[in-house]
Amino acid sequence: MAEDPRMSRRGAIGALSAASALAVAGWPDTAAASSARDALITVMGTSDLHGYCLNWDYFKDAEYTNAAGDHIGIAKAASLIERIRAERGRGNTLLFDSGDTIQGSSLATYYNTVEPFTETGEIHPMARAMNAVGYDAVVLGNHEFNYGIDHLNAWIEQMDAPVLGANAVHHGTDDPAYRPYVLRRMHVETTDKPGRQPLVVGVLGLTNPGSILWDRRHVEGKLEFRDLVESAAHWVPVMRAHGADVVIVSAHSGDSGTSSYGDDLPVENASAMVAEQVPGIDAILFGHAHRDVPERFVTNRVTGERVLMSMPSYWGRRLSVMDLALRRERGRWRVVSKSAVALNANTVEEDPRVVAAVQDQHATAVSYVNQVIATSVEELSAAEACWRDTAIVDYIQHVQTETVRAALRGTPEGELPVISIAAPFNRSAVFPAGDVSIRDMAGLYIYDNTLLASELTGAQVRDYLEHAARYFARVAPGERVDPEAITNAGGTPDYNFDQIAGLVYDIDISRPEGERITSLTLDGREVADDQRFVMAVNNYRQSGGGNFPHIADAPVVYNRQVEVRQALIDHATARGTIDPAEFHTVNWRLVREGEPVFE
Repeated sequence: MAEDPRMSRRGAIGALSAASALAVAGWPDTAAASSARDALITVMGTSDLHGYCLNWDYFKDAEYTNAAGDHIGIAKAASLIERIRAERGRGNTLLFDSGDTIQGSSLATYYNTVEPFTETGEIHPMARAMNAVGYDAVVLGNHEFNYGIDHLNAWIEQMDAPVLGANAVHHGTDDPAYRPYVLRRMHVETTDKPGRQPLVVGVLGLTNPGSILWDRRHVEGKLEFRDLVESAAHWVPVMRAHGADVVIVSAHSGDSGTSSYGDDLPVENASAMVAEQVPGIDAILFGHAHRDVPERFVTNRVTGERVLMSMPSYWGRRLSVMDLALRRERGRWRVVSKSAVALNANTVEEDPRVVAAVQDQHATAVSYVNQVIATSVEELSAAEACWRDTAIVDYIQHVQTETVRAALRGTPEGELPVISIAAPFNRSAVFPAGDVSIRDMAGLYIYDNTLLASELTGAQVRDYLEHAARYFARVAPGERVDPEAITNAGGTPDYNFDQIAGLVYDIDISRPEGERITSLTLDGREVADDQRFVMAVNNYRQSGGGNFPHIADAPVVYNRQVEVRQALIDHATARGTIDPAEFHTVNWRLVREGEPVFE
């Protein structure tokens, strides 16, 4: 029998020395670099782990894989971390995370909402995993606030590492609600003296200001979120005054300088702005944007010093590794050179300590998501949901509409037409013909959103749809249309392409932005500007996520804190059958000058 090449490669990696294995993962020969240094420290970082402990796809019930060959999970990253510790010496390394930790995977969802760890007394799987690895500090991401402050505080209490968030303050005060920074005293090997010398590294944690919008129902009146640049400008000198020789910022904030919301809040993706405007920072580990940025340098406008930045993708598929070479001058340490790489988690086996720490909880989550809840009369796929009206997205619309309509029955708003919005969160989502499980439903609706409904006018609905239609690139009549090429215009993610059910409309992609909704009708009649509607939305959208017009300020007429995913599961369980003939209507289409783009 021919040897399995995957097993051969895995076996070879397992047999390599720490240094050789790291070279396979993308680690350069940096140990001999910067000969002018007196010491070298290595700062490792993860970000946007989103509840992924193991290399497992809960939606496919199989090991995670994608076209790029990525692997995911803390257990994979932990093997890289341990090899770096062996290569460099544990005393010369630090490990940080930049947030979005407890929300995302089906494993995390189970212990957040199905059997909440706050009620059962369980240790949250992300606390188990991160404690097993041994982090030096962890930063709050915006998704840490998804389940409320009490839930978050319970997780923080289970963490061995300090959990930081300097710019989250108690409402109406300047008092940090969470620990702002931590100083780590190291004893590093030096080239000029025998033995180890003391070195103090400070890490400042900054969270995302968008949480005041995205989780308003949990944080309003309790927390405020300050500007990242202003917060760093305040705390970095404090850290230096308290003895920090080296200052690292760990920020749950991208580096684009832009925001998904308007200008009323501090900038969402401000990490590069922090590097450019705040003196005294040596390096920044950043996240939130789910991108690969192995190494970036930003020059500080005040000092002229170059600040090293690194983002390790998401879900543990990369590990940022930043090397800082230091020289001792007049009794003080100074960083003389720095570099960064991102190591690939697909080059190592999972760390058995992490696997053992979460194995029972993982098995519980797998068993839960594989429960069969209904039968689908045919296969329903989201593969084309970003450019066609599909039955699988209409299933979300149907459940949301029926839930809101039933709740409003007998109220004044119950007399209004109910419409619904949904977006194609996951192009890989599919209901197979036959048994449909919880994991199939979770694969369709991947976020822990709750359902609300707000009252909007016809004019506001049209503006809303125009905003959603920016998702498409402009394509002139007669030009070839590639479905994959026309979507995500301007970097708009799939989850910001809202589709509306309950109205019939055309999106003309040959027209400029703001002029694309060429027909909008209800029961065959054009919608009037002053016509009133109740629109079912999720809490992310209603709170301002995606910067859609009108919705954040529209009167809320329904909010019972029903999770959309759970509503889908409950509906499927109660009906027992999913039949698109009962709910699928093609009510929107892409056109050019009135002619359909896709037949």
